[in-house]
Amino acid sequence: MKSAVILFPGINRENDAIAALKQATGTQPTLVWHGETELPNVDIIMVPGGFSYGDYLRCGAMAAKSPIMRAVADRASQGVTILGVCNGFQILTEAGLLPGALMRNASLKFICKNTHLKIENTTTRFTNQYGKGDVVDYPVAHHDGNYFADEDTLNRLEGEGRVVLRYCDANGAVDTETNLNGSQRNIAGIINEAGNVLGMMPHPENAIDPLHGGIDGRGLFKSMVEAVS
Repeated sequence: MKSAVILFPGINRENDAIAALKQATGTQPTLVWHGETELPNVDIIMVPGGFSYGDYLRCGAMAAKSPIMRAVADRASQGVTILGVCNGFQILTEAGLLPGALMRNASLKFICKNTHLKIENTTTRFTNQYGKGDVVDYPVAHHDGNYFADEDTLNRLEGEGRVVLRYCDANGAVDTETNLNGSQRNIAGIINEAGNVLGMMPHPENAIDPLHGGIDGRGLFKSMVEAVS
């Protein structure tokens, strides 16, 4: 199974993404520079976290205009599995591959900690290894993770089962107290209408090794492998 990781100037999680994909697929991912115009023939594409272009203008706004994103959009339309994490989520929204936007955290502070997340939909190609309502523990590290969309979009996401992850407590309770960044309806991750593109702010690639604090993120990568095998 083949995968690719997209590298933009200012991205800093590409090696974490590579490690997670290699662990799950058994194959070394291809690192693709943002200035390229073509992608190799792969089954999974990951847009990792960091601070592309120093978050200039808006987080992900400049990266979304990079040449490689036209190829990413083309692969998305073909049904290829695409995962965007943190800055990758921001890039996917700026590129129009996912609805909504990621705004400044409600606290106006950078948040770097582990957080609990509730798995809301286990039928996706990203969550099929989890159980409905499972609570996982992933790290977060962002300043602009406050998910926003208009009410019609939010209702459509909810009605179509496209809200995949929500911020919660250790028991799975979802409320304002567990909403660490102000995201509407505690949304931490969503998929596109076709179900092959996931954007999320938490970092599953940093929850794959017990030496790093936990392995809850392995299920997400195993899910992608299972879905495209």
